[in-house]
Amino acid sequence: MTPFMRQYTAAQQAHPDCLIFFRMGDFYELFYDDAVKVSRELQLTLTARDKQKSVPMCGVPYHAAETYIQRLLRKGYRIAMCEQMEDPKTVKTIVRREVVRVLTPGTAIDPSLGSDENNFLASLAPVGKDAFGVAVLDLSTGDFRATEFRGTDAFSLALDELGRLRPVELVLPESFHPGKAGLLADDEVELPGLEVRTRTPVEDWVFTADYALPLLQGHFHTHSLDGFGLAGHTAAAVAAGALVHYVRSTKQGELQHLDGLKYYQRGGSLELDAVSVRNLELVEPLWTQEGVESTLFHALDTCCTPMGKRLLRSALLRPMADAACINRRLDAVDEAVGSLRLREQLRRALDNVLDLERLLARVSMDSAGPRDVLALGRTLGALPTVLAEAAAFKAEGWQMLTSGFDALTDAYAAIINTIAEEPPVTLADGGFIQPGRDAELDELRTLSQSGRQSIAAIEERERERTGISSLKVRYNSVFGYYIEITKANLNSVPADYERKQTLVNAERFTTPELKEYETKILTAHERSVEIEKRIFAELRTTVLAAAHRLKETARRVAEMDLMAGFAHLAALRNYIRPQIELEGCIYEVVNGRHPVVERRLELAASGRFHPNSMHLDGVEGPSLLLITGPNMGGKSTYLRQAALLVIMAQMGCFVPAERMRLSLVDRVYTRIGATDNVSRGRSTFMVEMTETAAILNTATERSLVLLDEMGRGTATYDGLSLAWATVEHLHNRIGARTLFATHYHELTLLSDQLSKLENLRVACKETSTGIVFLHAVERGPANKSYGIDVARLAGLPQTVIDRARDVLRLHEKAENASVRGAIPAPPQPALQMTIFTPLSQKIVDRLQETDINSLTPMQALQLLDELKRELEGQA
Repeated sequence: MTPFMRQYTAAQQAHPDCLIFFRMGDFYELFYDDAVKVSRELQLTLTARDKQKSVPMCGVPYHAAETYIQRLLRKGYRIAMCEQMEDPKTVKTIVRREVVRVLTPGTAIDPSLGSDENNFLASLAPVGKDAFGVAVLDLSTGDFRATEFRGTDAFSLALDELGRLRPVELVLPESFHPGKAGLLADDEVELPGLEVRTRTPVEDWVFTADYALPLLQGHFHTHSLDGFGLAGHTAAAVAAGALVHYVRSTKQGELQHLDGLKYYQRGGSLELDAVSVRNLELVEPLWTQEGVESTLFHALDTCCTPMGKRLLRSALLRPMADAACINRRLDAVDEAVGSLRLREQLRRALDNVLDLERLLARVSMDSAGPRDVLALGRTLGALPTVLAEAAAFKAEGWQMLTSGFDALTDAYAAIINTIAEEPPVTLADGGFIQPGRDAELDELRTLSQSGRQSIAAIEERERERTGISSLKVRYNSVFGYYIEITKANLNSVPADYERKQTLVNAERFTTPELKEYETKILTAHERSVEIEKRIFAELRTTVLAAAHRLKETARRVAEMDLMAGFAHLAALRNYIRPQIELEGCIYEVVNGRHPVVERRLELAASGRFHPNSMHLDGVEGPSLLLITGPNMGGKSTYLRQAALLVIMAQMGCFVPAERMRLSLVDRVYTRIGATDNVSRGRSTFMVEMTETAAILNTATERSLVLLDEMGRGTATYDGLSLAWATVEHLHNRIGARTLFATHYHELTLLSDQLSKLENLRVACKETSTGIVFLHAVERGPANKSYGIDVARLAGLPQTVIDRARDVLRLHEKAENASVRGAIPAPPQPALQMTIFTPLSQKIVDRLQETDINSLTPMQALQLLDELKRELEGQA
């Protein structure tokens, strides 16, 4: 092996799970299997170091490496950056190289990451037999949180929390296996329902309280973790400590922006499990081809700053559950809605605020260049205006944010007085420090500039001395300064010229005078760059000293942006303030609208959304609404609308309705749509029953339950029986506010025995050309499903439609020929489900085949007379 290949092998042995990006001059090179993988993933040309091609090799330019690295990270790879630790100019032997940083999907700051997204690294810490800690960290913002779950269902709750947060990387104990822990079958190695790009095993001792807790205390420089809310929450503290250990092991820098940890409990907010977040399309579309336009986040996002956008996403996933906090935000939004001038002045000021959190993170992790620091400074310069505009509002929510607001004028002054107005991208270029900042630097710059002027003078003088008008004095990093003369003029070269290089069409020379000036200029430039780097490091220390203040200011700016955005949204789209009830179980909406569907209709200019009302009351009115009607009539939209309005209200956002009253909801459950998990052997029906079981086992009377087409994945009578029993259980045992959409029309008869069940139907109209959906919800049950009509609209061949109608008539005749049996509903008397048996099936068939809308009045009277005569004849 060559010396540098021994270096590469040593780095590979130290980091066997990483791709080794090995710095060689202006390139990062990869060898052996790493080269094969990267060439395949990035579609790069695979070369070799030797003629036998025994050492595969590929590389990327160092100045463009970040783009390639991010592509690999998004595919789940880990990357070790092996850098040159010495200047090749000053070392006569091989340059020393070391791994300076390990990049992973959860620890890298991805420049391509959207401003509204978090890049969460998570850990799952089993502590004992019945406790699981969960911690998540976004290194790009410093957002660090932890929670824990205890009891027999702790593992499933922890997985559900991770599913809701959607981390890109999960850190686990090396020996942890759900099957071995008795949590799953022995052959079940995957974490059920959890999709994580990268799962990283870490030594078991990292997940012990004896190691993790002191590590956390040392990082935060505290004697106790009680101040972070971790008193008595060992599992959460262990999970958080494991994350700090992992981040440090990947050499992510000083992490001074990681200055706080927040313990939270799921009960402290409106709980939304991963299934509900997915079904309601809160932050991601259910189907990738739909795009973000189908999400509630996209419909509500009018924020001006990246921090506000991330707070909006967080608020969607964790709506508030405290009436006082909700009303405080609603009061602030209400005041901003009423003042267009003040609101828009604040929003214009917020437009000048860049991503404070991520800029600080880049400074903390030593990956910020001069332009990043200048962007941070200019953002800090916009804060006094933001404060002045926000202080004009008088509501408590605004005053809490503006009182004690730190505009960081000292950090702003330090940055603006240090960084040049138009700095280069990297530190290596120099020229990023303001003139007048350092006397020695200014002197060296003057020398460098005068030296370059002297070089120009030398060129002019040599042209006159030699008579060669094409003579040029040039510079490159390999040969330094040189005089270039074409081959045609070589006869005129003076004797004191020293040849440096021969080209095809020219010769390059130097002179003693040129050598002297070269030494002065290059020495001055190198020394000035060293001074600039020292000043930049001092500035970085100053900024990091204000990291905690800066993060608190960023939090306040995000809240201001969110409330101003909600107010802008309300004024723009005619949203109203929801009324939060402190008692009871009321949920009343008058002429409510689906915020996402309404927005998409407006953008497409394809009509207006038809508003619908709803009334649920667990005390005096109906607590369960049974909704029937045709497919495509809007049942699922009505269900989703009910959930989205609750989430918006408990976020402190105005809602699309004429009036809304709500007693706080503790959890939203959804069972909407058909999904399966074939890879885990779970059918659509099994997934449906599993999700329904979770609802029935954990819902309370303060919950909101949405069930759509339950039981349709099995035989008709099995599905009907399960749906029937589920409705009874929700009504009699739980009492949760429930919307139950179904095609089992038999369930509508339950309204006769269940006092708090009310039938609703999605209205439609039959015409001579087919069915028309009115998208209106009315009281009462639907009389048919119109499934064949919907199939015709979908484009099924007419022969299939006609045959389906024939088969339907045969089944209806068979069913109508007998009386359906009784279905008991203990403890109440059995309910006889009697289907009306007509006197003449011939008359029923004739009525069904007749297009009532196409008859004239005289034809209608004639038909009625004929039917009457036939009935009299049978009597």
